[in-house]
Amino acid sequence: MDSVTTSPHDHRRCHVLGVPVDACRDVQAAALGLHANGGGRIVTLNAEMTMAARDDQQLGAAIQTAQLVIPDGAGVVWALSKQGVRVVKSAGIELAWSLLSYAASHGWRVALIGASPAVMESLRMSLPQKFPGLNLVFAVDGYQSDQAWPGLESELKTLQADLVLIALGVPRQETWSQRVQQGQSGLWMGVGGSFDVWAGTKKRAPNWMCRMQIEWLYRLLQEPSRWERMLALPAFVWQVVKTG
Repeated sequence: MDSVTTSPHDHRRCHVLGVPVDACRDVQAAALGLHANGGGRIVTLNAEMTMAARDDQQLGAAIQTAQLVIPDGAGVVWALSKQGVRVVKSAGIELAWSLLSYAASHGWRVALIGASPAVMESLRMSLPQKFPGLNLVFAVDGYQSDQAWPGLESELKTLQADLVLIALGVPRQETWSQRVQQGQSGLWMGVGGSFDVWAGTKKRAPNWMCRMQIEWLYRLLQEPSRWERMLALPAFVWQVVKTG
């Protein structure tokens, strides 16, 4: 892989349809290297988000200014391969889970923001059991009033968390973290529906569907209302082919 350096935490910034994405040998090593260098924001990019970023200026800016953008989608991996850049698909949910494990064993302060009250309550109970030693300093669901957010954001900033996982959905989790993370250390990462999976209210696609890179079909079967958003996938393929 001549597109990245030999250091495990280094990465090279590439672009897919004008949206940045990083090629790196090991996404966890890259994330830990980012933490060691003072922290920053991690974005998990797939084809759907790529197309959304082209239409949503705020989302596009949030991705452009993120310190680490990982290829969380077969479409993005395929698009990079068209440029001669070979990377593996890096699922954001797996990276976040491995960072929680690392956090528990290294005394990191961890903050969770988002999902429903029931899901967040489940995670408050289950995560410290799954990761003994986990220092969960902040755990707030995403169903807060507009009046509550400024105070919660101020409280979060005072905690100086090492790992902040945000499940507010795209694009809100990216734009929110871009604004609140400014001047803060630690890793800030949008995790989409990961909290729901960890709490057991949703399931990931079976391994065989992951191997065939058709997780999108499983999500569509689980949530038929996503069909309109899924139209971004053929549009993404067409744009990559047309510009390639």
